[in-house]
Amino acid sequence: MEKKVALITGASSGIGKELAKIHAEKGGDLVIVARSKNKLESLKSEIEKQFKVEVKIIIKDLSKFDAPQEIYDELKKANIKIDYLINNAGFGFLGKFHEIDLQKQINMINLNMTSLTAISHLFLNDFVKRNSGKILNVSSTASFMPGPLQAVYYATKTYVQFLSNALSEELRDTNITVTNLMPGATATGFGATSGMDKTSMFQKTASAYDVALDGYTGMLKGKMDVISGVPPLLRIMLALIPFMPKNIMLKQVHQMQEVK
Repeated sequence: MEKKVALITGASSGIGKELAKIHAEKGGDLVIVARSKNKLESLKSEIEKQFKVEVKIIIKDLSKFDAPQEIYDELKKANIKIDYLINNAGFGFLGKFHEIDLQKQINMINLNMTSLTAISHLFLNDFVKRNSGKILNVSSTASFMPGPLQAVYYATKTYVQFLSNALSEELRDTNITVTNLMPGATATGFGATSGMDKTSMFQKTASAYDVALDGYTGMLKGKMDVISGVPPLLRIMLALIPFMPKNIMLKQVHQMQEVK
């Protein structure tokens, strides 16, 4: 049986790192992408030794406009066919929109939305030509609502959810699937990087492995949406969002994201 090759962005830590290990454990080869050369080289060594698969690393900052095309061209040149595209790279910041550095927010938009769109477009064309392939986009439960104190981050994740769902429908009559993974608060570096680790939302977090496994399993099954790492009470709240008065919902989200 031919090995499946997965391309995973943001693979140096957190959910992306766990996704890489899960795919390797199933015997698949990998292309792992991130900015940190040391972390990727360490992960490559660990995975190749433990699972006897091939791992190619690509050092790239996906907030840069040309990065998706450069990744695609490098893999074409190396004659590496991608079977699973996993768009995991992303970041956020906690704070008021007008107080957060503008360039940081532009970089967030470039990484969370523009880059994801470009790399999906590039590889999806190949998937369509051979009528096979799977895409897993890591969104967030933040995609269900506006997010005061993380206005741009929530907006970008809503884009990821809506894009993923639309592509899923466009490809309904093909052998290609697009899965939208929506993690809740997860024990990764994101909490500390964004400042969310000091809020009530991150007092209890899911493990990155559990979230990655839910997403990977959902991708293999061709599910459109996967919610993971969310306690029952919050699941009920997410289901009720469309019926809540918007001003009450916004106030609640605002309070949950305030640093205590």
